[in-house]
Parts: sequence; structure tokens; C-alpha cells
Amino acid sequence: MNYLAHALPFLEKARIDPYELAGAAVPDWLGVAARRTKCRSRDARPHLEADDPRAAALARGVCRHHADDAWFHDSPAFGRLSLAFAKELRESLGESTSLRPWFLGHVLVELLLDDALSARQPDLLDRYYAAIAQADPAWVAATVERFSRRDVGRLAEFVERFVEVRFLEDYAHDERLTYRLNQVMSRVRLDPLPAEFPALLPPMRGAVNASVDELLAEPTGIDKKAAELETDPPGPA
Repeated sequence: MNYLAHALPFLEKARIDPYELAGAAVPDWLGVAARRTKCRSRDARPHLEADDPRAAALARGVCRHHADDAWFHDSPAFGRLSLAFAKELRESLGESTSLRPWFLGHVLVELLLDDALSARQPDLLDRYYAAIAQADPAWVAATVERFSRRDVGRLAEFVERFVEVRFLEDYAHDERLTYRLNQVMSRVRLDPLPAEFPALLPPMRGAVNASVDELLAEPTGIDKKAAELETDPPGPA
């Protein structure tokens, strides 16, 4: 999952808590701002009953992020689309191992799902950014550092930039999405995407749009508290 899909359960509440949204974004923010630092469910769980409601909300968001990733990455729809995209990328762009088609297919499903959610609810991104802008970036960074007991680098600055730039809006445009993906490729030291890549995106968008409900169909009986997966690729910046 990417930012908007992770935030969706909290955005559907009658009262949106900015610190729950921030917590749901923390693992991906760290993937950009402090890649060696992780904030796992086991780090956040002791703070679920914190006296400070902001800390409890942040912890809920972190735990929900990992729990949702656990079932999402194991879902048939995600596996089917990731595999289909990886095959298409390999066939269309050649056998270059530097592109890592499976990695790119994984990321594409997640980013295109965020765009599909935004298209379904035109006010969703505005509500997301308006709510998360209410969280104090410096407090979030200090609290994540306390949870993880590791340095969080320039997390506070990145959170401010995240709200300012609103890069999730770029996912709706093939060229701008390619630019964001190239940031990911650079971060993980892979070659930039070739010029013909944007032409591959429209049918992939269609495939994700047709599978939104299936992608978001959370299985019953999962143990959210047991989720400890750290499988997210680095998110765009």
C-alpha cells in the first residue's frame, strides 16, 4: 500500500485524527528521510495506551500500516497485478536486470491504487492533506525517534515538504508519475526509466481501476497485532 490507501480507514472516520494519518505514513516517510531507521509495530504497540492522545494515535497509525501491508501484499489481486505488470515491463523494456521488473510492478500497483482512490473521491486528497497538515512535524519526528530508539534524520523537514509538495497529485499524470518513479529508482540505485515507459501506463491504470474493490478487500480473521512486515519499497519524494 501507499500513502492514501494506508490512510483510507482513518479518512472514513467521522473525526479525522491527524496523528493517526501521520502514523500510517511514518514507515514510508522513514524510507525516504532515514532509510536505516524502522518504526515497527512492536516499537509502537507499547504506546497504544499512552497518556498523550497524540502518541496513542501515532502508534495506532504505525500498527495499522504494518497490519494492512501484511494482508495486502499477500492478496491475490496484488499478486496478480504485480506479476502482470512485471511481465509487461520485461517484455516491453527488455531484459535489463537494472530495471528489476518485479520491484517496479510492485510499486506501480501501489501508486496507481492511490490514484484510483483519488479519482473515485475527488475531495479525498484535499481532505488527506488538510488533515495531515495539522500534525506537528517536529513533534512527530521526536516521538518516532522515541518509539524506534533510533535517529530519524531529517524526518521533520520531510514531513513539512510532503505536505507542501503534494506529490500524490502527480500520480494522475503519466509523465509526472514517471518522474516520481525515477526518484524511487535513483534512491535504490537503479537506472532511470526509458523514454517509452509512460506509454505503458494507461492499460496498467485501467487494470488497477478495475480491481480497486478486490485490492482493498481485507480478509477476515487476520491478527493485526501480529503484523510486523517491513516490505514497503521506498516511496517517492
